[in-house]
Amino acid sequence: MPRSRRPGRVRGSLLALALLAPVLLGTAPGGSGETISLSGKGPGQRLDVTLTQVVDPAPPAGPEPAGSDRLVATRFRLENTGTAGYQDSPAPAAHLLDSAGRRYTGDDVPTTAGPAFPETVDLDPGGTAEGFITFRIPADADPAAVQFALNTGLADDVGQWSLPLP
Repeated sequence: MPRSRRPGRVRGSLLALALLAPVLLGTAPGGSGETISLSGKGPGQRLDVTLTQVVDPAPPAGPEPAGSDRLVATRFRLENTGTAGYQDSPAPAAHLLDSAGRRYTGDDVPTTAGPAFPETVDLDPGGTAEGFITFRIPADADPAAVQFALNTGLADDVGQWSLPLP
């Protein structure tokens, strides 16, 4: 069902696109739901990362979000394709970008969408893990993309998936 857009919202979307252009050009290739191979800062650090599901809004497993916020849960699959072990905290490694150019860092907020990653994921080469990363965003925010980078989000190699997923 098409949504009506107000002229200010279209201008905001165009501004967000202009702000995101450098980020988009610096990301690894990939689109919605695709697997993106990412390198970390250390030798032999490499993960294949796939965004497999987005639940928006995600019902909270505990108290409702404060104020006019809502939760968006994103499910990732991580596969260690490198030669070194991977030990990291996935939630702060993920970011959600909205159509206004705002950026939200992942959190461990529990939802009924599914199980979250543990606080720290430890994968030997060849190991895999799946889990949800949740974002707390304003109720009126329009999610545009999700990003993931190794080393708690500090690696130079950043994967990005467009939203909504097909």
